[in-house]
Amino acid sequence: MADFNQNMNNTNNAGEIFERFNSDGTKKKGKGDKKKGSGIGFTLVFLLVIAVIILGNSMVITKQNQFKLIRQFGRVQRVVSESGLTFKIPFVESVDTIPKELMLYDLPASDVITSDKKTMIVDSYVLWHVTDPLKFAQTLSCSVSNAEGRIDAIVYNATKNTISNMKQDEVIRSRDGKMTITVAETETDVTNNDMVLSETKEEVIEITSLTEEIMGQINHVEEQYGIEIVVVDVKKLDLPDDNKQAVYARMISERENIAAQYTAEGKSEAKMIENTTDKEVSIMLSDAQAKAEATIAEGEAEYMRILSDAYANPEKMDFYAFVRALDAVKGSITGDNKTIILSDDSPIAQIFNGQY
Repeated sequence: MADFNQNMNNTNNAGEIFERFNSDGTKKKGKGDKKKGSGIGFTLVFLLVIAVIILGNSMVITKQNQFKLIRQFGRVQRVVSESGLTFKIPFVESVDTIPKELMLYDLPASDVITSDKKTMIVDSYVLWHVTDPLKFAQTLSCSVSNAEGRIDAIVYNATKNTISNMKQDEVIRSRDGKMTITVAETETDVTNNDMVLSETKEEVIEITSLTEEIMGQINHVEEQYGIEIVVVDVKKLDLPDDNKQAVYARMISERENIAAQYTAEGKSEAKMIENTTDKEVSIMLSDAQAKAEATIAEGEAEYMRILSDAYANPEKMDFYAFVRALDAVKGSITGDNKTIILSDDSPIAQIFNGQY
C-alpha cells in the first residue's frame, strides 16, 4: 500500500514535468496562468484609463471666438488667443474661457432729464468685446455679467451727462445726426409794381448725432477693464406716459399756430397779387380806351376831311347828294308798303329830277 502511494506521487510529479496540450495542438492553460493573465489585463486597462484622463486634462482646445487663460494655483501663467490645441500641466494648471466675439448688451430703459427740465425715457444697446483678456480677468473676474454691469453704469452716466446739456428738441433733432431747416429763397414774380415774393425750401444738414455725443463721454474703458465699447446706439426715445398727452396737445397747438401763420401769409400774398393784377388790368384798359378814342377821333377827322373834299368839288357834290337822298328814302320806308309819294317841291324829288 505504501508502495502504491509512492508510485502515485511519482506519477503526479512526472506529470508536472510534462506540459499538457489540447487536441488541436495548443497548450492548455492551468488555473495559475488564468489568474496571472486576468491581473495583467486589469492593470493595463487601469493604466490606459489613467493615461486618457491625464491626457484629456492636459489638452486645451481653443476656438476662434475664445480666449483661454491658463492658471497655476490661481495665477495666470499664459493667455492663449489663437485657435487650436495646446497643452497644460494636468491637475496643476486650470483653464478659464473668455469670449472673443462681438457681444450685444441691451441696456434697460432709463429716465433722463434734459437741460429744459423735460423727462425722457432712453432705451439703448451696446456692442462690445474683450480686447485685453488678462486685464479683463484681473478686474472683472472673467465674468461677462460683471462686465455688463460696468457697461450699464458707464453708458448710463454718459447718456445722462449728454442729454442733461441738451434741450428736448435738440435731443430729438440729433437722434439721426441730421437736421432739416427751412431756407428762404427770394424770387421776383411781379415786376410792374416792384413787388417781391419769397419761396421757402427744406435743406438737410449734418449735425453731431446723439450716439457720437454719448461715445465722446466714454473714456478709459479699455484701459480700466480690458474691454472696448464699439457702438452705443439709442433705439428708442420716448416720453413718460403722464407727459405724453400734454406734449401732444402743445405740439398740436404749435402746428395749428404755424398753419394759421402760413394761411395768413398766403392770404396776404394773394391779396397783394390780386391788387397788383387789378391795377395792371385798370392800366391796360385805360391805355386801350385812350388808344380807341384816339383812333375814333382820327377816323372822324378823316371822315370829315373826306366829306369836306366831296362837298368842295362840284362834280362829286351831286353824287353824294344823290346817295344821301337814297339813304333818306330807304330810311323812310317801313313796313310792307314800299311805295313812297313825293310832291314836286320835295327836296328829294327835286334831287331825283336833277333840279339840284
